[in-house]
Amino acid sequence: MNKSSFFIVGQHAVLEAIKNPKRKVLRVFLTEESKKNIHRNSPNRNLLSEIKVYFKTKKELDKYTTKENLLHQGYVAEIEHLEKPILKDFIKEKNNITFVCLDGVTDPRNIGAIIRSAVSFNIDGLIVKDRHFPDESKLMYKAASGSIEYLNIFEVSNINSTLKNLKDKNFWVYGFDSKGNKDFTEIEWKGNNILLFGSEGSGLHLHTSKYADFLVRIGINTKIESLNISNSAAITFHHLSYIKKRVD
Repeated sequence: MNKSSFFIVGQHAVLEAIKNPKRKVLRVFLTEESKKNIHRNSPNRNLLSEIKVYFKTKKELDKYTTKENLLHQGYVAEIEHLEKPILKDFIKEKNNITFVCLDGVTDPRNIGAIIRSAVSFNIDGLIVKDRHFPDESKLMYKAASGSIEYLNIFEVSNINSTLKNLKDKNFWVYGFDSKGNKDFTEIEWKGNNILLFGSEGSGLHLHTSKYADFLVRIGINTKIESLNISNSAAITFHHLSYIKKRVD
């Protein structure tokens, strides 16, 4: 089966893709300085030995980032998509799973930042609607800073039916809402949990929120209406990681 290819940019995004044995990297475009950095940072491992490498000037690489107004840092790569993990197979093999689910979140920078935080704090996977997930976005890969190589991303056709199926398999769904009944730090966070976050503007869809077992909030200064979704996610992930370490 042929896979479509696409370009990513940025030092961490490109290096982590190269390091990932499951990722097919077709070509890498580097400046002379970025090549030296790769060898300096991995002196005992030739990361470029099996990859087609093309050396370009910074100006030549700029054409890959002009549209998105991104900094390539001297690193551009053409890659293929990873094999998509299957949600029903994944949950058969684990207990005490924590997923984050995004309902209508579409901004690539926010999604990338959420992915980076999810990996940092050992979230088991990300559930997204396949049509809304910008899976070839340079901006998302850059914001994820290479973390996308280490997170199970489950692309589903319908968020609501997915939540229903997971609830039937002993998952608790916690919808994050500024008007939630409880502060999320008051939850014990045991068993299998889904952290459900709504879109950057309108929050959770009304119908989707009905699949939440609980609506919880993040306590912030009442003078501030809300946090950016990626900040909310990072705070939540860190707290759950801290709770888990205390239990272990």
